[in-house]
Amino acid sequence: MTSADVRHAATVTGTLAWDAAREVAHAAAAALPAREVDLADADGAVLAAPLVAAADHPPVPRSAMDGYAVRGAPPWTVVGRGLQESGFPAVTGPALLSEGEACAVVTGAPLPAGATAVLADEDAVRDGDLLRGAAPRGRHIRPAAEECTAGDEVLPAGSRVTPVALGLAAALGHDRLLVHPMPRVTALVTGDELVRSGPPGPGRVRDAIGPMLPGLVARAGARLAEPVAVPDSRTLLRAALAAATGSADLVLVSGSSAAGPADHLRATLGELGAELLVDGVRCRPGHPQALARVGDTLVVGLPGNPLAALAAFLTVAVPALAGLRGEPLPALMAVPVQGGIARHPVHTRLVPVAVEPSGAVPVGRAGSAMLRGAAAADAFAVVDPGPADAIAARLLPLDPGARPWAV
Repeated sequence: MTSADVRHAATVTGTLAWDAAREVAHAAAAALPAREVDLADADGAVLAAPLVAAADHPPVPRSAMDGYAVRGAPPWTVVGRGLQESGFPAVTGPALLSEGEACAVVTGAPLPAGATAVLADEDAVRDGDLLRGAAPRGRHIRPAAEECTAGDEVLPAGSRVTPVALGLAAALGHDRLLVHPMPRVTALVTGDELVRSGPPGPGRVRDAIGPMLPGLVARAGARLAEPVAVPDSRTLLRAALAAATGSADLVLVSGSSAAGPADHLRATLGELGAELLVDGVRCRPGHPQALARVGDTLVVGLPGNPLAALAAFLTVAVPALAGLRGEPLPALMAVPVQGGIARHPVHTRLVPVAVEPSGAVPVGRAGSAMLRGAAAADAFAVVDPGPADAIAARLLPLDPGARPWAV
């Protein structure tokens, strides 16, 4: 089903059902073209091709402990194979141990040919060149190709490149990776009433959305330019939006997505020839959100109330960013709700909850202008519309980078 099909099937009086809005946002975002980057630049990106072992790893048998490589049963005679300062044998190439011989090794060192076990230092009893201890065959030996063999796919395409994945790539000898790069995001924060430092005076409001966006965008796997403050002017918003769509993959516009006299986003999008993909979502909070396409850039309209803006970001911006990254739409898992949550007859409710072993627990203080509840919560409980109280709900993590409840 295409994004247009989803919109048509789920539209009621111009708005989309919450699940349909997520699907439309994800379907609208094609994965950014793959490019090869150095390992240092790949953290947080998504693999565009599988990570494949170029050779056996390890390529030869190696020691898993500091101690002695031994051959056969004890006692053993320690043969002279001195260690460099690095701890690796001074000789080049594998040495051959004869029956009843041993030589010093360190963790990770290649073993001499013929070694049947490694005797750990703490288990070794040495008297001159005579060595005793328990070393059953195969103990503390990492066989060749223990982790993977040449040609093995060790991570599939679509995997997020984590620090651990970078370490694995390096261990396998890779210097560069083919990835979908992290999307570039620009944020336009609108509102003449906003102040950006100190307590707000009469008739003013402290900007709470601007400080949230850098962390949210980073956790969603994208790079945010410095947020831009835009006055409540249609002309200035059009200029800022035109400039942003020329350099970003996705643009966030907060505080101008409703239908009030200072809300210019939809009219501005029309002037720019945008394709409006989402024009309101049947959810509370976050109803007056929007998603449009201007050229090759997606534009997300966030409501001006902080909790509503957070709900909209998680509803449409996170799925769109996942699509740009080449990732699937994040799946959500259902859990019990302690005490139940009242349903809305038409709208999906997004309720801040703490996630406990017994299920989701509403934390309260969840008005669209409030962040206190969400700041103490782990997730939104996604409560589908209906006539009766919900005793279970799906969990939408408030941290876009966390997937502890995904299925």
